Amino acid sequence: MLKIVNIKTDIDTALSADIICKRALIPVEELLEFKIVNKSVDARKKPDIYYNYSVCVKLKNEKKYADNPNVLPYNEVKYEFRKNNAKMKNPVIVGSGPAGLFAGLVLAEAGVNPIIIERGECVEKRLQAVENFWKTGELDKNTNVQFGEGGAGTFSDGKLTTGINDARLSFIKEQFVKFGAPEEILYLTKPHIGTDKLCICVQNIRNEIKRLGGSVLFNTKLVDVGIENNRVICAICEQNGEKLEIATDDIILATGHSARDTVRMLYDKGIEMERKTFSIGGRIEHLQKDIGLSQYGESYKNLPPADYKLAVKTKDGRGVYTFCMCPGGYVVASASETGGVVTNGMSYFKRDNTNANSALLVTVNPEDIEGEDVLGGIELQEKIEKRAFEAAGGNYYAPVSLVGDFLNNRVSDSFGSVLPTYKPGTVFCELRDILPEFISNSMAEGIVLMDKKLKGFANPDAIITVPETRSSSPVRILRNRETLQAKINGLYPCGEGAGFAGGIMSAALDGIKCAGALMEKYNQKAD
Repeated sequence: MLKIVNIKTDIDTALSADIICKRALIPVEELLEFKIVNKSVDARKKPDIYYNYSVCVKLKNEKKYADNPNVLPYNEVKYEFRKNNAKMKNPVIVGSGPAGLFAGLVLAEAGVNPIIIERGECVEKRLQAVENFWKTGELDKNTNVQFGEGGAGTFSDGKLTTGINDARLSFIKEQFVKFGAPEEILYLTKPHIGTDKLCICVQNIRNEIKRLGGSVLFNTKLVDVGIENNRVICAICEQNGEKLEIATDDIILATGHSARDTVRMLYDKGIEMERKTFSIGGRIEHLQKDIGLSQYGESYKNLPPADYKLAVKTKDGRGVYTFCMCPGGYVVASASETGGVVTNGMSYFKRDNTNANSALLVTVNPEDIEGEDVLGGIELQEKIEKRAFEAAGGNYYAPVSLVGDFLNNRVSDSFGSVLPTYKPGTVFCELRDILPEFISNSMAEGIVLMDKKLKGFANPDAIITVPETRSSSPVRILRNRETLQAKINGLYPCGEGAGFAGGIMSAALDGIKCAGALMEKYNQKAD
């Protein structure tokens, strides 16, 4: 097949064979079939806004057009499930987020029969627990926005973007489509699934793993790792209040970035870790129509909900950036520990809510943390979350401020055009009493700088809700670059919680890598 790029259409014109062939200067009768491989919005020259496509095509005589400068070679690299050729004890996967689920899926397809343990509930019951928390403020410490089947990414926008270039990323998206995601994620430049459709995908992946011989144990929390002669011998768990010991030679640690008790347990056992750069900030909300007007002008009414991605440097060189922007979304209560407030962003597939929101984050470097404790970043997160809890009344309401008041060091007393979406509720607070000074000052400076890139970003009626502390893990569990194992044989730190991923796609990819490394270890022995 061949590829044709830079095919532009008006936003109200559907892509057709005639348009494709006109772009490539090919007679339309030569085109047998085509498939969209990329679709994006080109808004660089407003008000002239276009869709830009790349397509792969099958022609009657492809050799005839080999020298056509408008047609490119198209070689699709496919990743396929591998088969395992060696015997091993059933590996244990800790956590059922994207890393854990894709590690489990790859192993199950290979005939290995993994055992996935998840401290929270299945996604069906998890939805009920999360909705109850948002309505009542009653927190389930094991089943919430952070913990439970699907991981923290389930309650997000479900963005499938990453800066990584790897053939397996297409495979991951193909699996999502196979298990319930819309087919458009295969070609959109900025694909997303949304919480509603992610929940369906997660259930279907779990059922496929079980159909292939794997096991998924809910309400099962890793509390210790059995080690002998520097090798894993078992996973020691707590299941519904009872001790459960699972004999295994291999554990993939895909716990996610919020399993602080697990990290502390591993640290106490001497598993090597290091501090890493992470981020802290809040969630900023605007009216979605204002973002649309700023990005697309009046054409926003005929385009998908507009998004943005901004990054600036403060005068002292600190990075401030937006992350996990949710068009038409919600700011959601995301605590996983009693006595702490955490925010995150979420949207459904249609992205049809009134507000847009994004994390507004400030880079925190290892040297910003007092002392030498490797877990100092976790302690800083916890301190901020507790301050927020107390400042907002101790009932999981979140501290909030209008942007105009935040920039002018005032406490807000009423909302303007933007109303908060956070449930169970918000309380006007002085955000500088909750966040460290370098973070609040950097956020304020960053908002002003970002307004120069996106008109209206510093709208005085926009809202900041704090804190956003769980965008990434502040520690990295060290592993060998080749074997992907920690210094303990059979222990595979994996995904966001171990410091090797930052989003759904990179986490799923790391899960695939760890599953592959595990099988490779035994296949080499079999050879």
